[in-house]
Amino acid sequence: MHGRPDPLDPLSRERNHLAASRSALRAMREDAEALDIRDVTANWVNAAVLQSQIDERIKSLADLSHTPLFFGRLDYLHAPGADQAEGAEGEQFYIGRRHVHDADGDPMVIDWRAPVSQPFYRASKKAPMDIALRRRFGYTGGDLTAYEDEHLSDADEAERTSKLLQQEIERPRVGPMRDIVATIQPEQDEIVRSGLGGSVCVQGGPGTGKTAVGLHRVAYLLYAHRERLARTGTLVIGPNKSFLHYIEQVLPALGELEVKQATVDDLVAHVEVRGTDDAAAAVVKGDARMAAVLRKALRSHVTMPVESVVVVRGSRRWRVPAYELEEIVGELLARDIRYGAARDALPQRIAHAVLVQMERAGEAPDDRVQDAVARNSAVKAAVKAVWPPVDPAKLVLRLLSDPEFLAVHAEGILDEDEQKLILWSKPVRGVKAAKWSAADAVLIDEANDLVARTHSLGHVVLDEAQDLSPMQYRAVGRRCTTGSATVLGDLAQGTTPWATRSWEQALAHLGKGDAVVEELTAGFRVPREVIAYASRLLPSIAPGLAEVKSVRESAGSLVVRQVADLDAASLEACVESLRHEGSIGLIAADARVPALAKALEAAGMTYLSPGEETTPDTRLTLVPASLAKGLEYDYVVLDEPAAVVDGEPDERTGLRRLYVALTRAVSGLTVVHSAGLPEQLAP
Repeated sequence: MHGRPDPLDPLSRERNHLAASRSALRAMREDAEALDIRDVTANWVNAAVLQSQIDERIKSLADLSHTPLFFGRLDYLHAPGADQAEGAEGEQFYIGRRHVHDADGDPMVIDWRAPVSQPFYRASKKAPMDIALRRRFGYTGGDLTAYEDEHLSDADEAERTSKLLQQEIERPRVGPMRDIVATIQPEQDEIVRSGLGGSVCVQGGPGTGKTAVGLHRVAYLLYAHRERLARTGTLVIGPNKSFLHYIEQVLPALGELEVKQATVDDLVAHVEVRGTDDAAAAVVKGDARMAAVLRKALRSHVTMPVESVVVVRGSRRWRVPAYELEEIVGELLARDIRYGAARDALPQRIAHAVLVQMERAGEAPDDRVQDAVARNSAVKAAVKAVWPPVDPAKLVLRLLSDPEFLAVHAEGILDEDEQKLILWSKPVRGVKAAKWSAADAVLIDEANDLVARTHSLGHVVLDEAQDLSPMQYRAVGRRCTTGSATVLGDLAQGTTPWATRSWEQALAHLGKGDAVVEELTAGFRVPREVIAYASRLLPSIAPGLAEVKSVRESAGSLVVRQVADLDAASLEACVESLRHEGSIGLIAADARVPALAKALEAAGMTYLSPGEETTPDTRLTLVPASLAKGLEYDYVVLDEPAAVVDGEPDERTGLRRLYVALTRAVSGLTVVHSAGLPEQLAP
């Protein structure tokens, strides 16, 4: 990158570097494809494992035609520290989505997660971080078409907003969610690069990039702690399948293919969910007090022994008296270990008591004798009587269908009215016949964990976390007891009757009370006019929460129309929006969706369902308000706000649902209504 002056203009030189980098990446992929493992594997198992790793490596080296290999360049004043990278004074580093090296092993593109790349996101005039020049690149359809320079060491150059950065943020959206790796802001980068050991909670209003920050944090942690997380695993939890489908391409675009994705319902799918609860019952079932009810009900199966255990070995009989058995059971109960673990320990404890007697009698038993005694039929019978096995689903079934059993174990925890709310009205024949609800499945998951410890992952990302019940938080927390979590959400967008009121409470239920809470208030996605309009709802739905301030230079468009024919007006607004480039979302109250679908079909307008990928030919998505959370569209047509509010069980939840719907637009919002608007939206 140094030597004789280059006769090419800077843009041509950068295009040449892009072409050379693509060639180098292709060579890296060809090298991986050409690897011959026949002589280095001892058996077919090793060969299969190694081949799988090579296949993943080949996939990660894919050159995506519309995904630029690099998006920035850093010119250092001095050689970076030895812990960052080697390089001559003044060396240039191209910053991209993955590392690319040439045939000699010299870097052509540096991974955005490497320490040497950090100043691209953090450096400023006040703190230049030893950077002379930061260059951003602009692309059109994968072709490098522009660049923009900041001379951070030049005191005379004024600090200004990056036009390329603005263009990238405002670029029309077609297809799934994109990564934001080229536009990460300093406050976002701090969260992305925070360590694996601690948990982080990000409170972020619409358009602040919290979802993208969480996904990029996963990518960063996998880069910085790859071996550890390869062993322990990572998981991204989203609110629904549509949302997961929308975000699923972000991590592969960053070269990360191994992160699993799931909803909370997926995590607790121990039974088939075929039923629903009304809001009041769901609130009680989701209350953290249910954990205490379940624990009490489970431990009630343990009964204190009343008879001795007699173990016959050969001609000898060994008696463990009832009082000694009672001491053993009491000690296991006091230790408060998992029900199943204690049950497994009980025969060994009884066997140990027999071995003590054998040793006193002059025998010298070893571990094999203890194991044999533990398997003795008399010991097994005693364990079954004292500490019987319990099926978690059957335990929950009994609690929800047996009023007396529930009353005994909910005494002092749930009042009588709460008990009546969660009891099933009709008796159920068995676990398979029961019409379990989503909240019931969470209770079964809790009971499962009381019996046997849930496997813990290394890191869990929980998005749209504000909508979880305390029991759902506990279910997620069980998946990262020995790992850490990134919790993402917005208290103003809580749209369930049990939505959390404070992150402090939520994190306590999650078991991460020591998590650091960060607040993102700079909005990059929602236009200024639109976020200001939606923020009129904040005093009613989340008093005290900071209003998002849009950093967008373009104000965006906002149109509010009162009409007579709602269906026709909403379709007309969609036609107008389709004249612009990008994706269109028609968002409506769930009850209005069938009528709008019929109107669209009658007009010959093709449309998609949430999560389905937009194409240049089909850019309109019909979105029930209940599924709008986390999604974004270039232009949004919002049909009848009052119907969105009325579709929820209470006004606060309805207004929160409306706040979500109002804040899905990237470039423009058209509100169409025939009924009056909610009073909070009045100027």
